[in-house]
Parts: sequence; C-alpha cells; structure tokens
Amino acid sequence: MKKWRLVLFPFGFLYGVVTAIRNFLFDTGIKEVFVIPGKSICVGNLSVGGTGKTPHIAYLADLLQTDFKVQILSRGYGRKTKGYFLLDEKSTSKTVGDEPLFYYQNFKKASVAVCESRKEGIQKLQKFEKSDVILLDDAFQHRAVKAGLNIILTDYNSPYYTDLMLPAGDLREWQVGRKRADMVLVTKSPTLISQAEKDLMISKLKFDTKNVFFTHIIYAELKSFGKLAVWKKNEFKKILLVTGIANPHPLVAHLSQDHHVELYSFPDHHDFTLEDIQKIHKKFDTFAVENKVIVTTEKDFVRLNDVIFTAEIARYPWFYQQISVKIDREQTFNNKIQSYVREI
Repeated sequence: MKKWRLVLFPFGFLYGVVTAIRNFLFDTGIKEVFVIPGKSICVGNLSVGGTGKTPHIAYLADLLQTDFKVQILSRGYGRKTKGYFLLDEKSTSKTVGDEPLFYYQNFKKASVAVCESRKEGIQKLQKFEKSDVILLDDAFQHRAVKAGLNIILTDYNSPYYTDLMLPAGDLREWQVGRKRADMVLVTKSPTLISQAEKDLMISKLKFDTKNVFFTHIIYAELKSFGKLAVWKKNEFKKILLVTGIANPHPLVAHLSQDHHVELYSFPDHHDFTLEDIQKIHKKFDTFAVENKVIVTTEKDFVRLNDVIFTAEIARYPWFYQQISVKIDREQTFNNKIQSYVREI
C-alpha cells in the first residue's frame, strides 16, 4: 500500500458507507434485482482491475463450449459506443472493447455481446438465441442482476484482505462483499506453493476452504505480427515490452527470466494511435543491441490490430504474448462448474 494513499482513508470510509447502503438496499429488496433466467456465471472481484478476469472467463468458455451453448456478456469497457451490441465480423475494439473482441475471436462457438445494462444485455442475448449458460464479465458489483453462480478473483500478491476502500486503496466495496460469492480464485499465484501457505491465505480470506482455488499464469510461445515470422527465444537479448493493461508486472517478471526487459507502459485499455506507434519505434531504435524485439500482450494486440498502421508495424519485430491459466484441484473446480450448468 502506497503511504500517500493513506491520507485518503476518510474518503475511502465514506465510499465504503455509500456502497454498503447500496448493497443493503439490494439485499433487502428495496431496490429491484433481476434474477437471471437459466444458468449464469459471474466472474468479478472486490477491487478495481488487474486480477485477471479475461483469462479466467476464457478458461470457463473453453471448459464449457464443447458440451454447452455459451454466451458471454461484457460491459465493453473502453469502447467508443454505448448500448447493446452483438459482436460480428465487423466488430472492432473501438465499437465493442478489447476484451469482448478477444472472446469473439477465440471462442467461435460462443455468442458475445456488450451492454452497460446487464439486464438489457441478458434479455437481448436470450431473445437472440437459447443458451445453456451466460458468462458475465465483471458484473459482481452490478447488483441490479443476480447470477446463479458468483466467482470472485483476488490477486495473490495483493489479496483483498490487505486492501483499503477507494480511493485510499483499490476495493470497490468492503470485504464483507465476499459473502455473496460462491467461489474465490486466488490468481497470479506462484507455480509452486505449499499447502501450508495456501491454508494461511485461506484463513485470511475468511472463505470456505473447499471453494477457494489457486491459479497461476501459463505463458505460451510469443506470436509474431511484425516483420519476423518466428519467435526464437535464445536469439533475442532485449525486449521493449509495450502494455496497456492494469498490471504488467507479472509479464515483466516472466520475460525478465531470460531477457533484458524495458517496459513502455500505457494506461489500461489504452486506445493506440499512429503517433503512439511511432514513439514506440523511436524508443526501440535507440537500443544499441542488434537482437531486440517488441513484445505486447494479447489484449493490446487486439487493439493494435484494430488500427490501420499495419505497414508501419510490419517494418518492426512485433510479437504478442498469449496466456492461459492453470487451476489447482482443477478437476474439482471443473466438476463444480459443469455440475452447476447441468443441474436442473
């Protein structure tokens, strides 16, 4: 926790009171709640950004799409439009947002839509086609709708029990909000973590042990979209890492194991421009070493690929990093998810 943020604690307390009152109104039925018909799974968190919702939604979509008809609904954060959109081949990150476009491009069997009003989005999706389950991306605080199964994520390196309310910290609501969840996933965990460490953390999370799962990131080979066709790990000495995500530090740590990495960071969901690309290339050109590349995330690639400066990028060695997640007690987790969707 940054010390300067502590001076904002009184404002965080007030924000917490406001959210607590809001939750009370929904919990008591004073404010109307739309119970989603059929099966629905909400993936969210108690804090703002950076916990890894996108790869976990992707995990669920991949797990379910073989046996079930899946729909995915997102707010479409960062898009330049408003209202309901069902994604199609003409969709861009500007019209629907980078995360929904990523889902659409990677899960062709799923229908993907965006809408600020989750109720409206759900109703229009269900009118569009019958599905077995709707996956809601980042809707845990959207109390006007109630999902059948709620999963919250918390970062191993910054769990919710160490955090404070906005703006002093990153919590959107007080920790008691965890009680609305059915599962907690501790994301970005170390690959090797002892059971004793897990047990200690679970006790601090104050959540049912059997419904807490630890996940870690799996990094795939980098994929080229620039002038080089293939990633050759041992040949490259320096990486300029370009990101527009909430927390690039796990990727920095991963790439730094074998390379010298310099981070060129933009705000989360940054809308890249040709001027940005030219500045990136100018920075890259200052590197004295010969064996150098530019790497970005897959979410940033979706936005970069959206803008018409292909010829500019084609002159430089650009790659993007694909990631997935591995869940401990994976079969137990998978069975819980599949059993929920199957049950009548």
